[in-house]
Amino acid sequence: MNTWRARLLPPALAIVFSAVLCSAVLLFSGADPVATLAEMIGRVGRGGTAVDILNTAAAYYLVAIAAAIGFQMNLLNIGIEGQYRLAACVAAIVGGAISLPFGLHAVVVVVVGAATGALWCGIAALLKVYRGVSEVISTIMLNTLSIGVIAYLVQTFGELRGNTLGTAAIPPSGQVPGLSFGSAGTVFGLVLLSVAIGVGYALLRDRTRYGFDLRATGLSPTAARAGGVDSKKMVLTAMLLSGAIAGLAGLPEILGRDHTFTINFPTGYGFAGLAIALLGRNHPVGVAFGALLWSFLDKSSLTLDNIGVPKEIVIILQGTIVLSVVVAYELVRRRELAAEQRRVGRALATTGGDRA
Repeated sequence: MNTWRARLLPPALAIVFSAVLCSAVLLFSGADPVATLAEMIGRVGRGGTAVDILNTAAAYYLVAIAAAIGFQMNLLNIGIEGQYRLAACVAAIVGGAISLPFGLHAVVVVVVGAATGALWCGIAALLKVYRGVSEVISTIMLNTLSIGVIAYLVQTFGELRGNTLGTAAIPPSGQVPGLSFGSAGTVFGLVLLSVAIGVGYALLRDRTRYGFDLRATGLSPTAARAGGVDSKKMVLTAMLLSGAIAGLAGLPEILGRDHTFTINFPTGYGFAGLAIALLGRNHPVGVAFGALLWSFLDKSSLTLDNIGVPKEIVIILQGTIVLSVVVAYELVRRRELAAEQRRVGRALATTGGDRA
């Protein structure tokens, strides 16, 4: 009974808190919460919004899983933004420069993307393990450095297309076909990669010794070391894995639609991934719902101008939802802790009374 209450109460409270806070924000801005929600939901059924939501959610899911792996170890990988953009750039350059059979070509591009993300994150991992440098500081610096590296790579290996500078186009042998819905758009083929990563993360987290060591080290590095876990190795491998998954986030668009990396490549996925991982409590299923919700808010907000609501209000709503989840889980955690302390106190009192 207590187990189910502990599982169901936090998300229920989070829904109530977020509904109340979001309604208050909308009312404060002069908007009707019911009309705003109805307009956003109605947008999903128009044009290619539903397909756009799914495609963007796939990228959000990958960066959120990358963040979740770090969170399991109490590591804050702020560098996901730089990792996925640099990985997409390098993968696009390699994909446009090589010629391989269909299928193998795309596999090589995916491997290059994952390897680039892992190597870029590995710099911060090595600095933390061998020099004690905070991963927060190093990954923020690497984010800034990646901007310059990307600009250099695009300038060196790119070509001008109209007013946009981009890498050479990936030939058809390296492209990944998607599922077309006619005028509604095409779901990227690499959406399935996000599903595979989610399944792999779930198995790694809950069914392997490595996943147990990952969570144990995050909960108590001292206890983990006492149990024979190499904490330095765990930090290094966790950050490499986080970077590798982050490096995949830009590939669905590269291989499924754009077939090139341009200076206008989407930004902001990395920072959204951190919030989505918090929203999903680092659980693969929770993160999936968080990614879909975040993508829904992003894409459906484009219609808010039609009812006189600034679309920027969605940024406030996203932050409010994350805040609600954090507060709800913390309240339940404290309540459960207090209840456990009372149970222990009663047990000790009973034991003392029996001895007397």
